[in-house]
Amino acid sequence: MKIRSVMTALALVTGALFAPGFGVLTTTVDAHAVTKISHATATSMLNASGITWSSSGNCSDRNDPTCTSFEQLNLATAQGAQTLKSASACALNITGGTETGHASGTYSHWNGYKLDFAKAKCLATYIQNNFTYIGLRGDRAPQWQSGAGNVYADEGNHWDVTFYNCGGC
Repeated sequence: MKIRSVMTALALVTGALFAPGFGVLTTTVDAHAVTKISHATATSMLNASGITWSSSGNCSDRNDPTCTSFEQLNLATAQGAQTLKSASACALNITGGTETGHASGTYSHWNGYKLDFAKAKCLATYIQNNFTYIGLRGDRAPQWQSGAGNVYADEGNHWDVTFYNCGGC
């Protein structure tokens, strides 16, 4: 075998391994860039879908735990709420967004992946009848997973939803 052929093959394989979004050396972060949106953009999207929101402090300050803020919400999370609304045909009221005061972590409220929804019979029925029960979370909250991979946890007085994607938007 010619040395030139070996070098060419090696160069092609090395190039494939280091290509953006391809190969074994990339991470899921490379392939899944997250688009953040403002509170105003989120409220406009939610309004357009007939989704309401409320806060115990009647405010939207991201740094106040009594508020419900959508500042720095992931676009896919807002779209996921819209998908849930249209698929379930339920009245949805968001009681928690990106404000401080929730548990930390990569897929957290603060990082724009989670929304809390007020409990309602329509929503509970839709989740339990259409998604797969996947067991109890570490805090003993029962969880269901949608076909798209989003996770719905029943925290007793509200639904804690992790939107990894827009749910088929």
